[in-house]
Amino acid sequence: MTYHVVARYGAMRHIGLFRTEIQSLRRGEQCILRTDRGVELGETVERAAEADPENGKATIGQVLRRATPRDLGRVEEIEQTHAPQEYTFCLGKIREHELPMKLASVEHLFGGDKIIFYFLAEGRVDFRALVKDLAAQYRTRIEMRQIGVRDEARLLADVEHCGRPLCCKTFMKDLAPVTMRMAKAQKTTLDPAKISGRCGRLMCCLRFEDQTYAELREKLPKRGSRVETPQGTGTVAATEVLKQTAMVELEDGRELVFPVDDLEVLTDAADSHPKRPRKPPKPNGSPKPKRK
Repeated sequence: MTYHVVARYGAMRHIGLFRTEIQSLRRGEQCILRTDRGVELGETVERAAEADPENGKATIGQVLRRATPRDLGRVEEIEQTHAPQEYTFCLGKIREHELPMKLASVEHLFGGDKIIFYFLAEGRVDFRALVKDLAAQYRTRIEMRQIGVRDEARLLADVEHCGRPLCCKTFMKDLAPVTMRMAKAQKTTLDPAKISGRCGRLMCCLRFEDQTYAELREKLPKRGSRVETPQGTGTVAATEVLKQTAMVELEDGRELVFPVDDLEVLTDAADSHPKRPRKPPKPNGSPKPKRK
């Protein structure tokens, strides 16, 4: 009987659905996978389940076996010996060919099917001579993969400012854009040094929390709205999104803070300050006024 299991693999932490005949696979087990890139080490992220042909999900490879101590020893040898040597050799060739690129990391697949060199560059780079030198040296398939600074952090960094492992290295699959609007909406400091991650770009947690902030803001009255409170009528002077409270300036001059559930909006801020109607456009063909 065939089963399906989700596994994470590769230096870039790819996630995919694999077919397997090992029913007893559990979450967190290290396995040898056959992917579209070759044979490599992976880790299951959930237990194996019976394949359902009606769900329409296609597998991208196969679980060959559970990783043995010998397999893990081979992986350690690759990471500690082969990959550093390949990095040093490639770096020397980049300097020799005077290529405008920064070598970030090297990924040597477990089965030796391919060696992937990750690099950063401002634009397109003609690395054909470099690939020829690498292929002649290692006698295997060579792939040059251009990445950005966020992918570089995923490859090389470990811990974020919060003290936890990087989100992009643990569970994130796609690196969606993060905007300054999200930071402003959450009223965080706009100091780039404090809201930027290890990649130098805005932290991904700003995007995670943006939807929650948007939903909480919808529950708050707008600033300038007329509201009814347990202490009387007043005008909203300020709001706290996370606390779900509003500071209201009462008619007697007092400023008190109330939970949003204790307020009844009488006049919305947009209604209390109506916009002036626009002047109708001039008909076509009307003469322009002459300048004096």
